[in-house]
Amino acid sequence: MDGSRFVVFVAAIAAMGGLLFGYDTGIISAALLFIGHDLNPHGAELGNLAKQLIASAIVAGALVGCMAAGPISDRIGRRLVVVAAAIVFIVGSITAAAAGSIAVLVLSRLVLGLAIGATSQIVPVYIAELAPAARRGALVVLFQLAIVGGILVSSIVGWLLGASGAWRLMFLLGIVPAIILLVGLFWLPESPRFQSLNGNREAARKTLLRVRSSSAEVDKELDDIEETVHAERSWSELFTPRLRPALIAGMGVAMFSQITGTNAVIYYAPTILKSAGFGENAALLTSLAVGVTIVASTSFGIWAVDRWGRRKLMLRFLPFAALSLLVLGFAFTSGTPHGVMRWLAVGGLLGNEIFNVGSISVAIWLVGSEVFPLGVRGKGMSMVALSHWSFDLLISLTTLSLVSAFGPAGAFWLFGLANLLAFAFVWRLVPETRGRSLESIEADLHSGKFRAG
Repeated sequence: MDGSRFVVFVAAIAAMGGLLFGYDTGIISAALLFIGHDLNPHGAELGNLAKQLIASAIVAGALVGCMAAGPISDRIGRRLVVVAAAIVFIVGSITAAAAGSIAVLVLSRLVLGLAIGATSQIVPVYIAELAPAARRGALVVLFQLAIVGGILVSSIVGWLLGASGAWRLMFLLGIVPAIILLVGLFWLPESPRFQSLNGNREAARKTLLRVRSSSAEVDKELDDIEETVHAERSWSELFTPRLRPALIAGMGVAMFSQITGTNAVIYYAPTILKSAGFGENAALLTSLAVGVTIVASTSFGIWAVDRWGRRKLMLRFLPFAALSLLVLGFAFTSGTPHGVMRWLAVGGLLGNEIFNVGSISVAIWLVGSEVFPLGVRGKGMSMVALSHWSFDLLISLTTLSLVSAFGPAGAFWLFGLANLLAFAFVWRLVPETRGRSLESIEADLHSGKFRAG
């Protein structure tokens, strides 16, 4: 297999971690409709607090996983961290399927969260450090495509198993992509930049020869890497004024990817739509439509990040995401939507997924994996993942409460405002990284030229 094809193969296998990420976070939206009948002492539907605890437990685990994975990956390598995450995915899925109480289910989803947090931190870094600059955008976004693909698969599984209420099987099926990832990792090399960071030039050269088209290209890239390689740096280095612009850009994009509300829609779409008058089957079908939509919009994003650029894609799409949420909120202004308003709500919901998932959600892991110097890249990406999961936890814990307090219209309009704030943030603070080597981006940080515009 030539270098061009092998690097795609490597990225595709590593991105299976994203499929697990998406499946385990997405399947809860369908499972929540049925868990109460088995685990609630009275067999009744779960209350909002229980639903939010079960949904958010995976996010709480991810907070721990993402912070631990960075320093560990800087010491033992990117690949071994992915291996460990795959094993934890298997254990967590089996435990969730076998849960005999709400407490055990919450604990098992905390375990799954550890693997999801580690995966979200390390897989984008691993792919970015192996990919050539011209194709890095598309290859890293394969991780996000796998995430939304996992969400789509979870929607299909939820719809198919919803008739029988087989929520345990919904959780258990998560072991399938975990096993595929674990087996596939036998063929994957270590990151050449990690190998250089540890002084192993020859191993780095052998790895680059497997993923590049010529030895001359490899030698030049290896020289560029070694010019920027320093010993592993401390956490304090990450917070110096020189690196602050990268930290703000990476963590800010991750934060806005959550507070703009797209995951709230994914987690709770069936629950919200059921309360809007849709039956369980119709709500699950609409959730399936959401899954198809986010896969299509992310597929477009794979093309756009290397053609338009990361920054331009977000600036073009975020205003339309805000408009979609304005429409979605309008559909709920008179209470439960009826007639044409019901379909206006569906249109606004899907429009938000097209323009938000197709832009800022595409850029989360890509921007974070590009902007940090090699010596602190693992730690920097941990901070990006921490920002993502912290605000994901906040949104997953408060969405149903926001809907109760302000009504669906008020909640969706708040998310629409967040999309406009995200536009302003990208405009002012996120530079373009399209087509540039990781070493040239690092050089801009050193020289003070890392800026938007």
